[in-house]
Amino acid sequence: MIRSMTGFGSATSIVDGRHFSVEIRSLNGKHLKCHVRLPEDLLGLEPELEAIVAGAIRRGTITMTVRFQDRSSNAAAEINHEALDRYMKQVSEIEGVNMDAGSLLHLPGVLVHGTGEDARAEALNELKKLAGNACAAVNTMRVEEGKALESDLGDHLKRIAGDLEHIESRVPEVNELYSERLKSRMSSMLGELGKEVREEDLIREVAIFAEKSDIAEEVSRLHGHLDQFRELVSQEASSPVGRTLDFITQEMLREANTMASKCLDPVVSKHVVSIKGAVDRIKEQVQNVE
Repeated sequence: MIRSMTGFGSATSIVDGRHFSVEIRSLNGKHLKCHVRLPEDLLGLEPELEAIVAGAIRRGTITMTVRFQDRSSNAAAEINHEALDRYMKQVSEIEGVNMDAGSLLHLPGVLVHGTGEDARAEALNELKKLAGNACAAVNTMRVEEGKALESDLGDHLKRIAGDLEHIESRVPEVNELYSERLKSRMSSMLGELGKEVREEDLIREVAIFAEKSDIAEEVSRLHGHLDQFRELVSQEASSPVGRTLDFITQEMLREANTMASKCLDPVVSKHVVSIKGAVDRIKEQVQNVE
């Protein structure tokens, strides 16, 4: 089962008047990259939260946004009386300057917020739980989107398999048509000289053409790539397979290009173009597979 790299999850809680919220957004990316946005009061907790994400999500560009509001009694700042007294003394020494208490409270150092190390530790524990829940919600969405991706990829694989069947049935006809055209052309040219086409010469030329235009190996390899692709998409393990699928897709395109260059039959070319179109669509889709 494949998983998409696109997802969203959130979790919230209220503990003793403190409001916590964690939102996680996931987008496609070659590797795991995590950005944590924290409010000023909680700066420095990024490593611990990134570790939670790394343990739950293996690949993608992750943005975690943390919101925090302290509406408890602990949120009130304390007045630094020594600093306030010193400000008041300095103001009193200046003639013509009057400042009310409210203005004095805005001066640097008058209002002191506690370091709150214990509160930060408690906040970290709560945020770890919320981050884990948000990651679980992200993975649930990624699984659901993965099912849609799997269905779409399956349609494109069927299209490629169908085109391959048409190509395989057409190849023998290509050699017969070439043999007929070559015999007609040689008969016309040799007829002007009063000579006839020798069967052995015709057979030799057709054999050379058949060898140069033989695409049986490319068709077989492309069938193998389709089987491997299906196996990876349908496997029960949840390990990331996106980059492997991308590599297989490149190999599919390589085989299709080789077939196009070796066999110039218009019917074969038509189906090769169809295959390449389907492969391009698959390549776009696997960019979002974990």
